[in-house]
Amino acid sequence: MTTIQDAPPTDSTPDGNRSALSHAARIFVRIGVLPLLMLVAIVVFTVMSDNFLTLDNLHSALRQNSYIIIATMAQFIVLLTGGFDLSVGAMTALVSVTTAMSMSSVAESNSPTSAVVVGILTGIAVGLGAGLTNALGVALLKINPFIMTLATASIFAGLALKLTSGVPVYGMPVQFSDSFGFGDIFGIGVSVWIAALVAVALWAFLRYARAGRHIYAVGSSPHAARLSGVSENKVLILAYVAAGGLVAVGSILLTARIETGEANIGSALPLQTIAAAVIGGVSLRGGSGRVLDAVLGAVFIGIIVNGMNLAHITSYYQMMVTGAVLAIAVVADRLRGRLANAVYAGRI
Repeated sequence: MTTIQDAPPTDSTPDGNRSALSHAARIFVRIGVLPLLMLVAIVVFTVMSDNFLTLDNLHSALRQNSYIIIATMAQFIVLLTGGFDLSVGAMTALVSVTTAMSMSSVAESNSPTSAVVVGILTGIAVGLGAGLTNALGVALLKINPFIMTLATASIFAGLALKLTSGVPVYGMPVQFSDSFGFGDIFGIGVSVWIAALVAVALWAFLRYARAGRHIYAVGSSPHAARLSGVSENKVLILAYVAAGGLVAVGSILLTARIETGEANIGSALPLQTIAAAVIGGVSLRGGSGRVLDAVLGAVFIGIIVNGMNLAHITSYYQMMVTGAVLAIAVVADRLRGRLANAVYAGRI
């Protein structure tokens, strides 16, 4: 008696289509979603405004958003450890007012150069101190980074308002803004040069310094890092203190740009920096990402902000767009992680 056996299941996807999908998945794992979003943004804003795709506007956008690029690199370091820093905005405000207050105070009886130097050193010291506060809570007290930096964000913001009573701080030497806010070197803004130097220095540190490699190790697997002799506490302290220092540099550039010390700036920075880093391909799970990824993500956020300003889109819609970008970034990060596992397992 002859029986008809069930035919083995077949893959209905043609070999050509499967190959194309596999190739597309590998490209997505390698470069992420940022290039596509960047292209879409450039096309959309070029259509909406004739002034968008010009060298003058693009340079102006880079100059105006250099502080976001530096703050994103600060957030990037913390993300590498598997944490968050929600205090970057309030820290920016605190550094701004302390820099301006110390600078204006010294300028009354000393040379402008001395005032600028004292103000910058004060701002960096405040940033490092704020970063150390976060570090002690996360590393030594084992407080969840989300909770710890949310708490310090409230403390830093309240302190900035207490110092100024909400009133902008004036009296800084004009040389400060002329040099760091509006100065050029070879036709490129000083703030752009500083952001580029910070990016190169951070790249070299993470790539060649042992402490930089330890940051990746702790973010990838804290347990494995401890077994390898890496001190998780020291790495976390280094990461959060370094982040505070970088936020201070960005805040000083922003203060020079707006020519006042402001206690009400930086409120959007936590969302912007996290969105920029993640949309650039930095993993929310820690231990994965490159400096270039974070910088390009910040440039993308800057392009979005600049394009919406040129298109006369209100700040309310800008907040909604930034939130949507963050949601897209998180979804893309998860999808990228799953595809990467599938690629490494040979399923794609």
